[in-house]
Amino acid sequence: MRVTLAQVDVDRHEPVADRRRRVADLVRGRGGDDLVVLPELWTTGAFASPAWREHAEPVPDGPTSAALAEAARAAGVWLHGGSVPELGTDGALYNTTLLFSPSAADPAPLRTYRKIHRFGFDRGEAALMSAGTEVVTVDLPRARLGVATCYDLRFPELFRLLTAAGAQLVAVCAGWPASRAEHWRVLARARAIENQVYVLACGSAGSHYGVRQTGHSMVVDPWGEVVAEAGEGEELLTVEIDLERVAEVRRTFPVLRDRVLGLPTPE
Repeated sequence: MRVTLAQVDVDRHEPVADRRRRVADLVRGRGGDDLVVLPELWTTGAFASPAWREHAEPVPDGPTSAALAEAARAAGVWLHGGSVPELGTDGALYNTTLLFSPSAADPAPLRTYRKIHRFGFDRGEAALMSAGTEVVTVDLPRARLGVATCYDLRFPELFRLLTAAGAQLVAVCAGWPASRAEHWRVLARARAIENQVYVLACGSAGSHYGVRQTGHSMVVDPWGEVVAEAGEGEELLTVEIDLERVAEVRRTFPVLRDRVLGLPTPE
């Protein structure tokens, strides 16, 4: 399975419409990939809270959904579209991930995920955005993909639930600050080791309202080994992953069957 993590540079001086077109063009160029993953809140920036409501859009009828759905069809790829600030029908804002199939029969996102754990404590995202409640997996042709966003990475119980739901790989889109770069590396590896899944951790590059981004998107295998890692700048990280590795690790080191706190064994 060939996966590309698109570590997009989110510059506040680049108009949102221009970046939307640029990223859609990037996706169109990924023909031959099985899955492409984009970062968190790449239209505005993960720390660009003053711009969230201005650029919030309805899902699935917003301009980003339309652009990404067309790009996924053109490239023939499954697309994890990162996340966008969603304007819900209730008037609330959500940090919402969009997931697209390559099929022309699916002009809207196949699934969406509203970020459950909002960062900022009593400020920023935690104060301005509402929380999602649904744990989301998506069936790709050869694997089940779990979905998480940035701050979710610090909450292992979400990843346990994704594993119990049959996830063999988990995509984590993020806008992770450089000041906590080592946490990014450690937590991505920990979630892979604990759950014996591939973790596809896609961050952004550049600086969001003065908050420098970590970059260093990475693919971590079910044994916790970093298969590939990007640098700090804008970059496409393309990796061939062996999905049989998940079953192999779980068979030879069957730690998941020894859980005793009520979660079922993965499918």
